[in-house]
This record gives sequence, structure tokens and C-alpha cells, in this order.
Amino acid sequence: MTAPTEIRQRAIALLEQIPGESLVRAVEFLEALSHEALQASETTPKASETTLLEIIQRRLPSEEQERLAYLRQRNETEEITDAEHQELLIYIDRVEQQDAERAEALIKLAQLRQVDLKVLIKEFLPPHSNVA
Repeated sequence: MTAPTEIRQRAIALLEQIPGESLVRAVEFLEALSHEALQASETTPKASETTLLEIIQRRLPSEEQERLAYLRQRNETEEITDAEHQELLIYIDRVEQQDAERAEALIKLAQLRQVDLKVLIKEFLPPHSNVA
């Protein structure tokens, strides 16, 4: 799991513990932070684009991709142990989270560049992808 994902999960857990009257202030604070971040990204489009490109191009390291492929194969042949299955589920969660972040970054980059999303999908996603 990536650090930003862990931080978001921690923030959500903390928000769930806040009593109703304090929750309003917490949301207002988060909205203010979000607004500041949005303003900062609008004033530095190149930095924002660079960050989006990093997210779009992020993949599992090759060793982890190999391990994921191995676990998937073991799962398909029904030779997987319980521990390996749990490890496979963790990898699947990570990949799905990266895919969601990648999709969000592609949408933001399309808006930033003012191009059709399909153009960016063709540019950045592998040709064997089922998207678009």
C-alpha cells in the first residue's frame, strides 16, 4: 500500500471517531486544505502535470510484478496456499488502487491539457489494455 493511501485511510478512520459537532469543523478544515491545494496546482501547471505523469506511469517494481504473476498462476491452477492467497489479495488491492489513481490522474491531465481523455489513454496505457 502506498503512503498516500495509508494516510487517507488513517484520516477516514479519524473522521469516523469525531463527534458530530466537531465533524463540521473538520470538514471545513479539509475543504480549506483542498482549496489551497487546488489553487497551488492551478498556479503551477507544469509541476501538477509532472505529478500526474508520475502517477500515470507508476507500476509495481519488476520483482513484485513477477511475484504477482506467480501467485496468479498458482491461483489459476488451484495450487495456492492460504498465505499465498492472502499475499495475492494484497497485491490485487495495490494494483486496483494504482489503477484508480491512474484513472483519476488521466482525467485531471486531460482537463489540464484540454484534450480528449481517449487521446491520453492511447498515449499512456499499454496497447493490450481493455480500456477505451
